[in-house]
Amino acid sequence: MAKIIALANQKGGVGKTTSSINLAASLAVLEFRTLLIDADPQANSTSGLGLDPRSVKASIYECIINGIDPNDAIQKTDTPYLDLMPAHIDLVGAEIEMINLPEREYKMKTVLAKIEAKYDFIIIDCSPSLGLITINALTAAQSVIIPVQCEYFALEGLGKLLNTIKIVQTRLNPELEIEGILLTMYDVRLRLSNQVVEEVKTHFQDLVFDTIIQRNTRLSEAPSFGVSVIMHDASCKGAINYLNLAREIVRKNGLGTEKMIANEVTA
Repeated sequence: MAKIIALANQKGGVGKTTSSINLAASLAVLEFRTLLIDADPQANSTSGLGLDPRSVKASIYECIINGIDPNDAIQKTDTPYLDLMPAHIDLVGAEIEMINLPEREYKMKTVLAKIEAKYDFIIIDCSPSLGLITINALTAAQSVIIPVQCEYFALEGLGKLLNTIKIVQTRLNPELEIEGILLTMYDVRLRLSNQVVEEVKTHFQDLVFDTIIQRNTRLSEAPSFGVSVIMHDASCKGAINYLNLAREIVRKNGLGTEKMIANEVTA
């Protein structure tokens, strides 16, 4: 069965989609069967892996609202071991359409139950909101990664997200855990970045991943080519950071091998 991990933060611009794409690609490079689900109406994970959202016929929307077979919505990517369940703009209306549906918070969980046996990891890129689609993702997931940018106001809104996670744990998904807080957009030259790292680690201690995602030009360029940073430039800092994050998650979940850990590199 797959380990299902949602990436969530209602604050925009924290590197959530970048992290979803590149974590999924890194797990695939480590030869884990991985599915990336684009659960954001902006469909940036979809376009970031080279698919035009306007050409998508079957997406997570059709699976949730129309009950289509999720296997019909899954697309292969150029990265071996990595599949994509895309999104398109219709997902904007899904929350309204779901309001009167029975068991509305469990729709995504029902969809994933049909395909999770095919994968080792399922990564869900959530929208920058705490609406019904994000609640669905948190209800379906076993854990959540919270990206936090190393910038001013880094902790702004984090309390609200943690409260939402607590509500989901209490009422909908008691098995949901926080996989970790991921520090992103780190610039070693800036005192502020270092201050944010210290502040987040002081507040959340062991919940913070050891891996920190550094600012990197190649990381910013990759989506315009429709590929992950690993496919764009496997030797850049961004690629190395995300590979090390993938290794950290694999090791944390007891799936690591001696060879994989021995090959870990530093940026």
